[in-house]
Amino acid sequence: MTLTILADVAPLQANKDGVILVGKTRVTLDTVVAAFNQGATAEEIVYRYPSLKLGDVYGTIAFYLNHQPEVETYLKQRRQQSEEIRAMNQARFDPQGLRDRLLARKAENEM
Repeated sequence: MTLTILADVAPLQANKDGVILVGKTRVTLDTVVAAFNQGATAEEIVYRYPSLKLGDVYGTIAFYLNHQPEVETYLKQRRQQSEEIRAMNQARFDPQGLRDRLLARKAENEM
């Protein structure tokens, strides 16, 4: 009996927004890489995110280790997008202004 060796495709897919997801879950590549970089094992990652399959986590970690510069570039772009969206939302929905309006409304109702 001989063992046939086939190259497995990384268990990653991009959704319609360009976010890379692991396996057939909504867990992002960002999440798995962050947990791995914090020292979590593949088993611990699956424990934290039960929708993941152990083989998919190992495959994702292998992909990350084999393509680290590209993945780091992707993660950096995701962080930049996140910061831009956060700044845009804070500009549109000023939390301090909302707090002041709610406190004023509360004060009016207490009179």
